[in-house]
Amino acid sequence: MLVHAAGFDDAPFTPAQRGDVRVIGTVYARQALHAVLSGQVRRDGRNSTDELTRLRALAGEHLQLMLLQGIALAGFNVVDIHRLSRQTGLPVLVVSRKAPDLARIEAALKGHVSGGRHKWRLIEAAGPMEACAGVYVQRSGLSLEQAAASLAALTVQGRIPEPLRAAHLIAGGVGRGHSAGQRV
Repeated sequence: MLVHAAGFDDAPFTPAQRGDVRVIGTVYARQALHAVLSGQVRRDGRNSTDELTRLRALAGEHLQLMLLQGIALAGFNVVDIHRLSRQTGLPVLVVSRKAPDLARIEAALKGHVSGGRHKWRLIEAAGPMEACAGVYVQRSGLSLEQAAASLAALTVQGRIPEPLRAAHLIAGGVGRGHSAGQRV
């Protein structure tokens, strides 16, 4: 069970937005927040793997697992999860509430996104999304059993583990001025 984890999500952005998009990371030991990280990746770019590697270096030596809310940040800035795992020396677990529409993603990548064919190959190389602990996952460097145990240990409410839930809320607050769909 890997319980020292960093979860990453991107801040909201508009369809017309170009340039960099903020990425937020939260570092947890079990269910306790220990740090918040912040970086930037290019909208539909190619620097997400390297930026997450840089942010991992800021997370501390006890980190055991990297969690991603989807395999891409800032639109189609696709993370190479196997390279990220090699570069950081950590397992990488991509989490999604539902299985993605791969045919639609492939068509969008190959038809409208710079470098789309390469990005599609990264998604294929990550392997199929697998049902695990009430969510769908892609993984590098850990078994499905390890993924399920880690998700169970890191999830407080609902199905999304705390590091990802908190990263999503913080990213929304930073990006829109409030988190979730409502104003506080």
